[in-house]
Amino acid sequence: MTITRKIADKIAELPKDSTFGYADLPILPEEYVTAAKALERLQKKGVIKKLSKGIFYKPNITVFGELKPREEEILRPYLYEDGKRIAYITGASLYNQLNLTTQVPAMYKIASADKRIYINRGRIKAKPVKSYAPVTEENYRMLGFLDAMKDLNSIPDVNKKSAILIFLSRLGKMKPKEWEELIKYALLYPPRVRALLGALLEKLDATIDIEKLKNSLNPLTSYNYNLRDTALTTQQNWNII
Repeated sequence: MTITRKIADKIAELPKDSTFGYADLPILPEEYVTAAKALERLQKKGVIKKLSKGIFYKPNITVFGELKPREEEILRPYLYEDGKRIAYITGASLYNQLNLTTQVPAMYKIASADKRIYINRGRIKAKPVKSYAPVTEENYRMLGFLDAMKDLNSIPDVNKKSAILIFLSRLGKMKPKEWEELIKYALLYPPRVRALLGALLEKLDATIDIEKLKNSLNPLTSYNYNLRDTALTTQQNWNII
């Protein structure tokens, strides 16, 4: 089978909106030159479009026009390695998705335990931050949720009353096993995150043992979140002010 045919078959299997790079194609490094020509022909036919240098996407055309790939899909080539997730989007972009802010940042933040991921390709720009745990497909949403608690005081235009309700709502939809997983990762985060998570879970009367969180905190330390007049009536039990 020719390189062109292998590439065409692979792209045909991809769902619309999918992004991909050379590493996602069934080609060898020495075949990249031939592959580049094949991809150029597919661009001219409108089968694929170029997102940035070395990154392409399969357009999704609807009656309302072309839908651009979601940001998670745009950044997918940087979030996975050998098919496994190694990073996730955090910062203001994530907090916008969580409805904690209306601001849309010009630069993404990408969290990873093992790699520092910088991106400066056209309109795609990102800088790295260190994740508090190795990132997997199973835990990256939890890590992002804990990031939001960590950064609550610095999220642009955040409304603390609304933020607490959003946190409570998301936690309320989790199962006890998920709460336990969240506590496990929270123990890797700064004390203020553990205190806030403990107060939130206590507010929900969570049917799990939250003493691990309490015992990990210095009883003489206070955590300034400025949560007065919010729904978090348990905050004093966790030295949150």
